[in-house]
Formats: sequence, structure tokens, C-alpha cells
Amino acid sequence: MTHATRRALLLAAAALPAAPRLATAQAWPQRPIRWIVNFPPGGAADILSRTLGEYFGNRLGQPIVIENRPGAGGMLGADIVAKARGDVHTVMISSAASHGIGPVLYANVPYDPLADFTHIHSVGTFPSVLIVGPNVAAANVAELIALARARPGEITYGSGGNGTMNHLIGQLLARAAGINFIHVPYRGSAPAMTDVMGGQIPALMESVPTAMGNIRGGRMRPLATSEAERSPALPEVPTFAELGFPGVTSTNWFGFSAPAGIPPEIAARWENEIAAALASPQVRERFAGIGVRPGTLGAAAYTALIREELTRWREVIRAGNIRAD
Repeated sequence: MTHATRRALLLAAAALPAAPRLATAQAWPQRPIRWIVNFPPGGAADILSRTLGEYFGNRLGQPIVIENRPGAGGMLGADIVAKARGDVHTVMISSAASHGIGPVLYANVPYDPLADFTHIHSVGTFPSVLIVGPNVAAANVAELIALARARPGEITYGSGGNGTMNHLIGQLLARAAGINFIHVPYRGSAPAMTDVMGGQIPALMESVPTAMGNIRGGRMRPLATSEAERSPALPEVPTFAELGFPGVTSTNWFGFSAPAGIPPEIAARWENEIAAALASPQVRERFAGIGVRPGTLGAAAYTALIREELTRWREVIRAGNIRAD
């Protein structure tokens, strides 16, 4: 046997173990994709999921089944995905609530936000916005703070639930302004917005994508946004930092995650598919219309972001003595 022949046989043998994995990736998906949305319909996670679901429904050759499983600040739905270890047909939109805040705010979280998931790609970022109802006598943040000081214990703000980014941003504002800004948690954004518009609560901290329709319709008034720079979707609205509250600065982030234990080639396929979706005109146009910047972080960078956010919010919660209501 010549040296060239031996080399050819060795190379062929080395390639054999990869063949089953390649076949698995090529055969996937073999049934509908179960897409868990861990918040109620109408919120940011739901909007992003349905936008991407429409794109993938045509591309993957299998239906995308959106399943809303809200509860516990997004942790109930996240736990469903965590317990689906190795299931290549189950995915979710992960977020700051379920993977950055909740795991360090609550004492008994049923999953590990890093070890129990395969984090694949960031999906989008956007600010929160402080909004008030049409009959609230506050034209800006300073006037709302003055109302809270004049009527201690009466001025409340709603959010889509305990442990969400919007809950914590409101608490950061309360501490920075030295006011008793009482949090009212709702089971999702839709009922919270209904109560603001109806006058049951004066204010709401909400994500820009979720609030945009009602803001544009004049049913709610925006007072400030939470990022360091103004939102392109609301360029006339100042940031909290501009108004003298630099500590009230935070970005909502959402990403795409699957259960831990899925084959690396499936994770890589998803990573490529998500990147292609976020670059597509169809998705980018939809995101721009609701004030979402498409995500740019691949698997390694998105996983690193989650690790950093867990550390950040643990320190914020401890320093501010913030508790779940």
C-alpha cells in the first residue's frame, strides 16, 4: 500500500463519524416547531416571535406553532423549554426578564439560565418608555414626580409583571427621584395598557414596541425612555438620563434560545437561520416600524451577554434592596 493510499483511507475514516450528524441536520425539522412565548399575546416577546415565525414558516418547510405560556415574569415558559432538554423542535424567545432579572430576583428559580439552554442569537433591543393616561395632570417626568411627592402612596405605575425589565426600571426611577412610586404588576402588557387608558392607574412602564400603537393613536402620552440615546421611533421623547437620572438607563434585550443538549449542527443551523431572518427586508421593515433594532450577537456573544446581565442585575437588586412584589 502506498503512502498516498494510506493517507486517503485515513482521511475517509476520519470523516465517517460526521456523517450521521450531517444527516441529522439535513433531515431537520421533521415535525412542527414548538415556539414558546413566555408572555401573553400582544407583548414584545409575542410580537417578535410572530414576526420571525411568519418568516420561518415559509423557510423551514414545517409549521411554526406559537404557544403563549406566560407567568412568573416569563419564568414559567422558560422552565418548559429548560425541561425539554435535547428537543430540537422546541425553541423560545429569551429575554432580560426570564434570563437576566428573574433568576437573581427570585429565590427559587426552577432552571439555570445558562446551563439549561442553548443560547443561539440575539433578536432585538429597544428601550422602555414611561407613559401616562390621557387624563393625568403631568406633562413631563418632573410633574409626575411632583404629583408623587404631593400625594404619597397614591401614584402608581403598572408593568407587565413582577421581575420584568419594566418593573425594575420603575424602581430605579423611584429611588433616583426619592419618591414612593408604587408598582402594580399585571399579567401581561395588554391589561396594563387598558387600565392606563381607562384611568385605573396613572402611569405605565412599557416596552416601546408594545406601546407604539397606543402612543401613535394618542391614547397614552410618553414622558421618557430608558436608553442612553433617544429612540428613533420616539425622537421627540427625552431619555431619563437627559432629565437628570443617568442611573435609570437600561436596554430591553430579547434573543433566541433552545433547550440544552441539542446537537451542535442543529444549533449552528438555527444560528445561521436567525441571522438570515434578521437581515431580511421583511423582518427589518417590521422591526423598524415598532422601534426594534435587530440583534447582532451570535451564539457565543449572546451567551456572554446573558452572563454579564445576570451579574449586573444581581448587583442592582442587592444595592437597591429590590424585591418581587
